[in-house]
Amino acid sequence: MGVMRFLTFLAMVGALLLPLPAATAASPRECTSAMLAASWVDRDAAMSHWYGDLRLTNVSTRTCWVQGYGGLSFVGHGNGTQIGQAAARTPSKIRRVVLAPGQVAASRVEQTSPDPYPKKRCHRTEVDGFRVYVPDSRVAKFVAHPTVTCANKKLTMLEHKAYRKVRAAAPTPG
Repeated sequence: MGVMRFLTFLAMVGALLLPLPAATAASPRECTSAMLAASWVDRDAAMSHWYGDLRLTNVSTRTCWVQGYGGLSFVGHGNGTQIGQAAARTPSKIRRVVLAPGQVAASRVEQTSPDPYPKKRCHRTEVDGFRVYVPDSRVAKFVAHPTVTCANKKLTMLEHKAYRKVRAAAPTPG
């Protein structure tokens, strides 16, 4: 019995003295506004609504992640003045989206046409594009998207979903 205890002791000491495997790469950190470029992609339209994707592309040299919604509003007058209320958040599953350099996350955006609203209620206004806040950032980005909306802050003209990963398009056979 004494020999077995001694051998067990030696095995435990030997395990402690063996080199540890190399540490795995550091976990990615949350993307900052400076690490991401924002862009707009038109999708489709139906029943006085236009749909598109607000995209965030990792332009840094490091893997990072985004999670949740961020901020979105129309801006105009050539000086970044907010037009109407900020976008409402459409309930959607919130995921941590890990982005390697060059990868893209997108938030589906729904714009309501001003056409169904009476002119006095709507206050129809041309806009220059979007003010975009990356999730958990206070640094805004501008994305050009000239369109028309209602300036009435009591109307919800923009809605968006949480960011999700954009899958790379399959190569076309050639």
